[in-house]
Amino acid sequence: MRKEAVRYLHCPYCSGSMTMTDGTLRCLQGHSFDVAKQGYVNLLRGAAKFSADTAAMVAARADFLAAGHYAPIAGALAALARETAPEAAGGDPGCVVDIGGGTGYHLARVMPEFPDAEGILLDISKFAARRAARAHPRISAVVADAWDGLPLADGAASVVLNVFAPRNPAELRRILRPGGVLLVVTPRPDHLRELVAALGLLRVGEQKDERLADRLSAHFTEVARERSRSTMALDHKAVPQLVGMGPNAWHQQGERLEERIARLPEPCDVTLSVTLTAYRPLV
Repeated sequence: MRKEAVRYLHCPYCSGSMTMTDGTLRCLQGHSFDVAKQGYVNLLRGAAKFSADTAAMVAARADFLAAGHYAPIAGALAALARETAPEAAGGDPGCVVDIGGGTGYHLARVMPEFPDAEGILLDISKFAARRAARAHPRISAVVADAWDGLPLADGAASVVLNVFAPRNPAELRRILRPGGVLLVVTPRPDHLRELVAALGLLRVGEQKDERLADRLSAHFTEVARERSRSTMALDHKAVPQLVGMGPNAWHQQGERLEERIARLPEPCDVTLSVTLTAYRPLV
């Protein structure tokens, strides 16, 4: 946890500003939060709405992403951030926030586009936060629930990332400064299509992009949209990592999954297909 990032956080209980001394964050009302030895801080204020990713899920994601399979998404996201981010006009540049950012893979690839900004990653999983705290020198990792009030000050962020993650439109609007940008990455219906039927994975709805736009319309207006589509060549080690790093991990049976994977060709060509959308907050 970087001292430079603390000014963008607020207390999850009283919404007051916080300071950090001797590895502890404190607000004026006396609420305090110790920074873990792994470098992240836990600002959850109660039981989370959904289950957090387990250590095994996070390890699978870290290994899969480290192999570069999702590099096209990260590259497209960094480019879109560069093109749509507000112009720095001196003073506080605002922070770059990743909501549900997992291990910090995507945020770490966006941060070089903003050399003067702090990065703040929020994820409900402490196992993800541990890794995210080491993903980039300017990333501070926070355990928080994306469905709850975000422990960030009003207008703290100039850029917010949301990659395959939950989103609370009203809270995203609150933490974005005027002229800021929200970048959302969502899977398309043909994403992982070669594995969906073969392994019984969750399907992406045909109207996912339209539902997203409708849900955000009360707080944001769309300013850019693009698609990224490529093919991944996955071996029989990468496929279970892909299945095990996301929501499919909660629905698969170990032995049966292994049997299905064994019947796949190796390497297996798998479609990577996403939509990247940029939104500005409504005035």
